[in-house]
Amino acid sequence: MRRVLLWLAGNAWLREHLPRFGFAKRAARRFMPGERLDDALAAGLAFQGDGIGIILTRLGEDVTSAAEADVVAAHYEEVIERLATDGIDGYVSFKLTQLGLEQDPERAYERCDRLAQRAAAHGSLVVIDMESSRLVEPTLALYERLLAAHPGSGICLQAYLRRTAADLQRLVPRHPFVRLVKGAYREPEDVAYQSPREVDASYVSLATTMLQAQASGDRVGIGLGTHDIALIDLIEAHARAVGLDRTAFEVEMLYGIRLDQQRRLAREGYRVRDLISYGEAWYPWYMRRLAERPANVVFALRQVVPW
Repeated sequence: MRRVLLWLAGNAWLREHLPRFGFAKRAARRFMPGERLDDALAAGLAFQGDGIGIILTRLGEDVTSAAEADVVAAHYEEVIERLATDGIDGYVSFKLTQLGLEQDPERAYERCDRLAQRAAAHGSLVVIDMESSRLVEPTLALYERLLAAHPGSGICLQAYLRRTAADLQRLVPRHPFVRLVKGAYREPEDVAYQSPREVDASYVSLATTMLQAQASGDRVGIGLGTHDIALIDLIEAHARAVGLDRTAFEVEMLYGIRLDQQRRLAREGYRVRDLISYGEAWYPWYMRRLAERPANVVFALRQVVPW
């Protein structure tokens, strides 16, 4: 089922046509509060009383012109300002292809640098999302440059990629902030682990590497992008084993998933953030969310055939 869902995520015809239907939009609301920035900010404000911060990301990727990339960058500047104005504990996360990485890497860096400057002026940060494996190296190269200019900036790494352990070793001496996720793109076996057991083992190993770096005095920020409570418990035990407490990392979960657990973890002293996505270009992102946890397909089907 995961392979089918990932194939559907990449289908151009479905990407163009399916989002027009009301039942598809209703299903997508499982994971996003709406398509507008105001929808996302209102949802984020509601989390503040629970002690849960937010991450905002506008859906969409693969811009085709400098003008489109400039529009995206201007939008994220607005988001950074709105978070500060509204007093919301949050930061932005974006894909470099949204900023024109594939058209002009230098211009993409300039846009990213401007966003990082704007965030820093408000005591915040920016985090770069990771995309498919073919974009890992250019993304890391740009991130290393950004991190040198803006310490504390973040990057997303994917545990299912076989190269990630080496990428992490490359980044740790530079004191990164790393959001660690399992990975949601369709990748071949020689590039990515295929079985859930292998992916989980890689996830724990990578998290432990970062905790050990922290315990040794390295400034490594950790965001655990997972809904797997068993993994969180295991990583928290590793933190205690090296003399750290549960504030050594953030727990980052998606909007609409395990909110009861998000609130419980926040009450128990974990640092928790809810990742809120919004925007019109939600179809491929939504299908990848279903692929991460195919049990969510049942929810989607209920929007088509209620029972």
